[in-house]
Amino acid sequence: MLTRDRFFIGGQWVAPSSQETIEVHNAGTGAVMGRVPAGTEKDIDAAVAAARGALESWSQTATEKRAEFLEKISAALKARADELARTIAQEVGMPLKMAGRIQAGLPIANFANYARLVKEFPFETRVGNSLVVREPVGVVGAITPWNYPLHQITLKVAPALAAGCTVVLKPSEVAPFNAFILAECAESAGLPKGVLNIVTGFGASAGEALVKHPGVDMISFTGSTRAGKRISELAAQSVKRVALELGGKSASVILDDADLAVAVKSTVNGCYLNSGQTCTALTRMLVPEKSYPEAARIAAEVAAGFTVGDPLAESTRLGPLTSQAQLERVRGYIRKGLAEGAELVAGGAEPPEGVPAGGYYVRPTVFGKVRNDMTIAQEEIFGPVLSIIPYRDEEDAVRIANDTVYGLAGAVWSKDEARAQRVARRIRAGQVDVNGGAFNMNAPFGGFKQSGHGREAGVYGLEEFLEYKSLQLKG
Repeated sequence: MLTRDRFFIGGQWVAPSSQETIEVHNAGTGAVMGRVPAGTEKDIDAAVAAARGALESWSQTATEKRAEFLEKISAALKARADELARTIAQEVGMPLKMAGRIQAGLPIANFANYARLVKEFPFETRVGNSLVVREPVGVVGAITPWNYPLHQITLKVAPALAAGCTVVLKPSEVAPFNAFILAECAESAGLPKGVLNIVTGFGASAGEALVKHPGVDMISFTGSTRAGKRISELAAQSVKRVALELGGKSASVILDDADLAVAVKSTVNGCYLNSGQTCTALTRMLVPEKSYPEAARIAAEVAAGFTVGDPLAESTRLGPLTSQAQLERVRGYIRKGLAEGAELVAGGAEPPEGVPAGGYYVRPTVFGKVRNDMTIAQEEIFGPVLSIIPYRDEEDAVRIANDTVYGLAGAVWSKDEARAQRVARRIRAGQVDVNGGAFNMNAPFGGFKQSGHGREAGVYGLEEFLEYKSLQLKG
């Protein structure tokens, strides 16, 4: 049983203001794996005060020194990589081996990457008689999700600290233990007191208190579009800067000259990563009408290869969902797809066989003959559910791909690279994979439309936490 009964505020482990706690459940078994404190407005006040008190000194700290702290945090996380992977595999449900590469590996790499980037970043530029300088935005409130918990924390905390900001982090209450490990790593790295503060709690209490707080200059949020809208409303009252990375309903457009088997297999893999609990998941697969039967057959075959089971088991390729609420949500969408007339190609709402009792397991599911106006084609399911949508021609494919409120990611497949890029440019999304192009940790990440605004990762993520200032010089 993991029990955390203190917050990390002002470089100290501080008792919470309330006795209320939050139970954290093991995704693989449903059992309570630990408890964390439920923070209140009073705890947020204390954390913001600590961040505000540390801001002037930290913002004036040399970039080389800030980089040194980031390098030390990266090294401390690396020393605890196995513990992080195992913790997050249980919190979230991602299979252990993959959790080691992604859930632990990416944060380690990104802290080190921002240490490098900040040393190279041009903080001052001469424009005519003006010296244009980049300064930290101030105190940042970071609110992060549970699906890639430490990775999403890192994409906010590492660039914010590199920029010279101080941070109050409210991690997801569903997967919070990794954030406490980060706090211990920051402490062991000697990070100055108050530069990073961590308070766990529910969104409606601790989260809203952080967004509304007059001592916070910026909110960086990753999560649902519904919650992003609420944050925007609250932050507008004090004209805070807001960066939002929200939901997605990404289309994988397989053009008529593509290698169908490769494209379908890659799309299914892209849909099922982290049991579909990925905002960039390729959940809509667009195929030419004539290719539909073969595409459906291949998709069903690939889905059958995803062994469902305990995330700590060596043979598992598809772990559980993260919570009971997620399980009910995803099964509800599967039933909705059937009710609206989609063809069930693989999976279904019934529990899979041979999985541990009490865990939040769902069958890898594929729907065929989906219309883009169906619920399963328009709403973010956040589970291993793929919709195959037939299209008439290239124009129809582009229209369908863009016919959603979201615009986070997508993919295009064609044997003609120039054609694939031409179609990719027409898709209104922040990230489009062309013929299986690899993830790039230095490329900007973020969305169009209701997938949010602002960018994370690489130098683009660093710039989010900086303000411009012009010094008009005489002579």
